[in-house]
Amino acid sequence: MPRLFTGLEIPRDVGFALSLKRGGLHGARWIDAQNYHITLRYIGDVDYQTANEVAGALERFADTGPLTIKLNHLGVFGGNKPRALYAGMDGNPALARLQAAQERSLQQIGLAPDGRKFVPHVSLARLRNTSANDIARFMAEAMWFEPFTFTADRFVLYSSRNSVGGGPYLVEEAYDLGVTNSVAAAQ
Repeated sequence: MPRLFTGLEIPRDVGFALSLKRGGLHGARWIDAQNYHITLRYIGDVDYQTANEVAGALERFADTGPLTIKLNHLGVFGGNKPRALYAGMDGNPALARLQAAQERSLQQIGLAPDGRKFVPHVSLARLRNTSANDIARFMAEAMWFEPFTFTADRFVLYSSRNSVGGGPYLVEEAYDLGVTNSVAAAQ
């Protein structure tokens, strides 16, 4: 039974640059750069018939146009009980439309709604027993964040094993976003 999700791959050069943020944070379990990605839709554990339906449903999003992605800040999920450090981005309407369209399509084939608000990001570390003070200190020291911009010309269907911290992630299917059109131009 595969565990699936859709996402955008992070180019190697951007992944390497992000990996330089690693270190100096108590309780951080740093994610390997080869596992960096932007999750579009978590699907979860499904049987193989459903996995095939998911793969087929995602084909309709090809040729919507490449996406310009700009990671421009560090952030933390969890508030006073931090659980993840990430590289984030400001609003990206074209990316939000792609994610919402995938959500609708996957619900149409019978998957339950995701239920989480879409916050595009690249997880850098999982946090355990990290205090808000530790985060504040880390953020102050890593304060300057050089933006990383890249073009995503495809999204992928990933599978993962049930493991601590996720990964390794395998690309099961890749879907080209094709040539620029009104979806990408509306960014």
